[in-house]
Amino acid sequence: MGKKVIVIGGGIAGLSAGIYAQKCGFDVTILESHSIAGGNCTSWKRGDYLFEGGMHWLSGSNANEALHKLWRHVGALDDSVAIRYPEPFMEYDHAGTPVRLYRDVDATERHLRELSPADTDEIKWLCDNIRKVKNLALPVTDLRRVKATKKTRPPLSLLFSAVSGLRVISSFSKISRDQYISRFKHEGIRDLLSFCTTERSGVLTIFFSMGILARGDGGFPEGGSLPFANRMANTFSSLGGEILYNTRADRVIVEPSSRDSKKAVGVIAGERELTADAVIITADTMAIDYLFEAPLKSDWLDEMRAVTEPTMVTFISLGIATDLKKYGSCLIFKPKTPIKLADQTYEYLSFNNYAADPVYSPDGKSAITMQLPGDTYDFWKKAREENRYQEEKKEIADKVITALTAQIPEIRGQIEIVDVATPLTYERYCANWKGSWMTEMTPGMKMKTYPSVIKGLDGVYFAGHRMTPPGGLPVAPMSGRTAVQYLCRDEGLLFISED
Repeated sequence: MGKKVIVIGGGIAGLSAGIYAQKCGFDVTILESHSIAGGNCTSWKRGDYLFEGGMHWLSGSNANEALHKLWRHVGALDDSVAIRYPEPFMEYDHAGTPVRLYRDVDATERHLRELSPADTDEIKWLCDNIRKVKNLALPVTDLRRVKATKKTRPPLSLLFSAVSGLRVISSFSKISRDQYISRFKHEGIRDLLSFCTTERSGVLTIFFSMGILARGDGGFPEGGSLPFANRMANTFSSLGGEILYNTRADRVIVEPSSRDSKKAVGVIAGERELTADAVIITADTMAIDYLFEAPLKSDWLDEMRAVTEPTMVTFISLGIATDLKKYGSCLIFKPKTPIKLADQTYEYLSFNNYAADPVYSPDGKSAITMQLPGDTYDFWKKAREENRYQEEKKEIADKVITALTAQIPEIRGQIEIVDVATPLTYERYCANWKGSWMTEMTPGMKMKTYPSVIKGLDGVYFAGHRMTPPGGLPVAPMSGRTAVQYLCRDEGLLFISED
């Protein structure tokens, strides 16, 4: 029996860490406060409908991606999992005229040029910049001085892609979002680009997001989040690991190991005291001080907490007794009256349409999810404190339904289920800081990976969606993998790499 490792958190990072550690010979137990695994990668059942709350497209879905090997190593993907690549990727209804973005950048260029010949030069520049960054894949690298069965090195081609990407960043870092969008003469193209970008992050996000799709990645595994996470949980269990559900970690037990260091020796969970040789914490790094007698101190943690701003969403999900397969997987429209929630105003609405995936709704029916991004945490928290929470949820749902019904009249009277999930929902079930599931990429914020260890605190390792901003699903398995590499290096053990 290998050394005992406790993983705090059964999300994608925690499951990945558990699987890698178990394969490397450790005896691993995962503590998960929820009744299911997956963390932010989640969905929920309401009546006959399944509502997606985590995955909208997946980096590493394409077999040519380095990240794909990680997903297969942890069991999230295998040959039985169908991946969908719906086209168009996104469609905006401009007064009855569709304005589309395709995964195929050539198709995007042809469509937009046909739509607006007067914007030919700007459209070409837009698509050329997508092409310049399309091969800039997230690298999978090994920790220095770790012994591994197979060393992972980024290909040389990635270096050239990085140079090209830096040139794009340099070109657009001096151009504001509004300045760029105003170059287009077609109102529908301007509207679509306005929806896809933000004033704070500028227009770079659209190049890099569309670049991922342009190289054939960013597909959607059939069934979405729940089966994805369940496959990982089953992989972990099949390796001999144990998941303790409905078990909240309350405190990491730390003892002095030398004059200048302390060492983790276990975890307190309720009335249980679990001994361990090491602890991997995958709970949100922004909110883990409760796990220690004194707040954690380190330069990288202080930096993370100083620069991190939360990305959060209010989800309005609808179960509709109408077949909406004729509509695309992501449709954007402009309601007659902007929707307001707290201090956020939404001039555009979008919905993800899961009618084509049989897992989400019965035949002839449709599950859709509307997203309202923005920092509404304090609004929802105050509403709950003042016993207005359910009332406010109904009010925003009614506004969205009114706007959607005006856009798609055939759903009138066909809505069977209404569900609203707020940042407080994610705080409750996933223990996320302010209910946020990613980090906002603000101008000037460094693209860096934080260390998985704190000097002077032995036997404690960190993983999760904060470890490499902006976070999201790709960061989760990589951070779990890195944490186990630190563990293997400290223990002098061989890290079992992907095949």
